[in-house]
Amino acid sequence: MSLSINTNTSASVSASNLNSTNTSLQRSLQRLSSGSRIVNSYDDAGGLAVSMKMTAAIRRTDATNVNLQNAQSFLKTQDGAFATATKVLTRMSELATLAQDVTKTTSDTANYQTEFTALQSQLTALGSEKFNGVSLFGSGSTDATTSTVYTNEDSSTSTTITKANLTGATSMAAAITSGTVISSVSAAQATVTSVNTALEALATMRAQNGSEASKINFAQEMLTTNKNNLEAANGRIIDVDVAAESTQLARFNILQQAGTAMLSQANQSAQSVLRLLS
Repeated sequence: MSLSINTNTSASVSASNLNSTNTSLQRSLQRLSSGSRIVNSYDDAGGLAVSMKMTAAIRRTDATNVNLQNAQSFLKTQDGAFATATKVLTRMSELATLAQDVTKTTSDTANYQTEFTALQSQLTALGSEKFNGVSLFGSGSTDATTSTVYTNEDSSTSTTITKANLTGATSMAAAITSGTVISSVSAAQATVTSVNTALEALATMRAQNGSEASKINFAQEMLTTNKNNLEAANGRIIDVDVAAESTQLARFNILQQAGTAMLSQANQSAQSVLRLLS
């Protein structure tokens, strides 16, 4: 090989190798410091695209789980109102039975009627209860309305929440209507029948509430499972293998030191020309 001053191929090759090693070393440092295998888009363009979609799905799963938790709270509040309505109807049934006592005077029966009327008003008030401004029960002429609750992150599956109409349901109307009286034995007997019918209707409403709460509970369990699996899959794409990357870091450190030494040697090789000129 001829000796020259203007061109030092060995130094150029050594410098190129050293630059490549420095780049790899910096990328390894970035991965270890961030804990992420993909720091820049060019590290793994396809993997980054998949990870972005999975991350968005995980966030939507979390949001859906919050929605389901709120739906559970709605149902629990609704069930609490059903429980109170059950107590009210039970007391109304008791009052109607007490009013059938032949030993009671007209004044006694009037006292029962006063409480009975007050309980009717309480039932009507329960029908207008709300949760965060949203009515717990339906209204108008229909016996019930439904609200849709989406149970997965892409809104492809859903369930419903039933909003029964406490004050308008046909099977409960007789017990709630203010004209219902217990002022006579015959009227009290008819009232007992209507209140019992209302209790049966209320039991059906409460059973519906429980079945919907159960469905949402299982949907929450499925969401948790999906989220765990999504996080595991995303971790395999985005997370750095610290053990493997630490090995690469040590390798690049050695190569950097060796490259620096060889570049120094290559730069000094041209000085042999001076011996020819002396």
